[in-house]
Amino acid sequence: MSLRYQINLRILISSLGILLLGSWITIWQARDAVNKELDSSINLVVELITFGFSQVSPTPFNETDWLPKLNLLNQTRHLSVQLKEPSGRLLSFAPKNLQTHHDEKPPRWFINLVAVNYPEVVHQITRANGEHITLIIQANPLDELTEAWQESIGFFSSFFLLTLFTFLAVNLAFNKALKSIDVIVSALKAIEIGQYQQKLPDFSIREYDSIAKAINHMTGELNVSRQQNRALTQHTLEIQEDERRRLSQELHDELGQSLTAIKVMAVTAGRSQAGAVDIKQTTDVIVSICDHLMTVVRSMMRQLHPLVLTELGLKATMEDLLNHWSIRNPDLKLTIDCPEAVDHLEQKIAIQVYRVVQECLTNIVRHAQARHASITLAIESQPVSGVALRLKVTDDGQGCTVDNINTGFGLLSMKERINSLGGDFTLQTQPQQGMSVIATIPLR
Repeated sequence: MSLRYQINLRILISSLGILLLGSWITIWQARDAVNKELDSSINLVVELITFGFSQVSPTPFNETDWLPKLNLLNQTRHLSVQLKEPSGRLLSFAPKNLQTHHDEKPPRWFINLVAVNYPEVVHQITRANGEHITLIIQANPLDELTEAWQESIGFFSSFFLLTLFTFLAVNLAFNKALKSIDVIVSALKAIEIGQYQQKLPDFSIREYDSIAKAINHMTGELNVSRQQNRALTQHTLEIQEDERRRLSQELHDELGQSLTAIKVMAVTAGRSQAGAVDIKQTTDVIVSICDHLMTVVRSMMRQLHPLVLTELGLKATMEDLLNHWSIRNPDLKLTIDCPEAVDHLEQKIAIQVYRVVQECLTNIVRHAQARHASITLAIESQPVSGVALRLKVTDDGQGCTVDNINTGFGLLSMKERINSLGGDFTLQTQPQQGMSVIATIPLR
């Protein structure tokens, strides 16, 4: 259901409610006005006739001449007056304007709603000569009902025009707002299919302008994130190709040459002319070459995947990693605080934590010029995520501003690894104050 339809529907329902209330008030006021008018007319006629019959005059009072003149009064147009003499004879005096023109008569349903039963009014009058005469008055409110109907027609016509004007005014007022919504929806549809360059214009309505600025900011962040992800993906592919090339080179240079040498020596030792001394020298060389090959294979396996992580757990793998870096960098003091409980983490979490720490140590050795670095792993209870693994890598190196390292692929790689686990990644650093990498990973 569209917003325009909802607004118009609510206006229509409100108008109908006001119309019903106004109709009830109009009918109630019309009925009250008719009753008051009739009561006033009846009282006026009774008082005038009573006054006329009570007067003592030298000339005889002829009601047949006087009462028709009474009917000419506008106030008595609703009444039918009859006089009943003591002999039982009825004198009827209907007003000339009692009949209303057929075209002006209100509809029957309006008459039924407004009109009530008006009983005959019977009043005893005493003439000046002491004779009693009965006054009978019957009300006919048709003229008054016609006036009430005409007033109601005017009221309902005015109300209809007012409602129509309200519809037009509201639609004109909301037309610009609804056009703004259409523009925003069109932009969101474009963003939905990946067109993050889509920008919303400025709106004159403050609320819509705030929405447009928020959407433009969101699309800008999404565009930057997509560009970073594309760059990270490209960098990952380049690293993967470089790793394959290096492994291929090592396999060719180390394993290929060593295996060729072993084969030549084996063939030479197999000759019958070779003496015992030559065979002993050949076997010693083969053993040396095999030891070298085992060292090379272990190094390659460590680079591809730390087998100790699968065999001994995360804590032993982290300690082995620190020992490896300590041997290669004796000036850097490395410490680790890691509970035994981390050995029970899921394999996908353990390998990602290991890679993050590996990247942190690489950055510390290459860029930080630090003397000390510490690694802390802890399983804590978080107020929102529940149980979580908290990793913190801190060094006392030269540090830098956050803006200077936001474009690094190492940082992006660490962020993506933590985000892929549903965690939060935070970097804290200041020039000459070291750096802290903090990651919180929820444990399910």
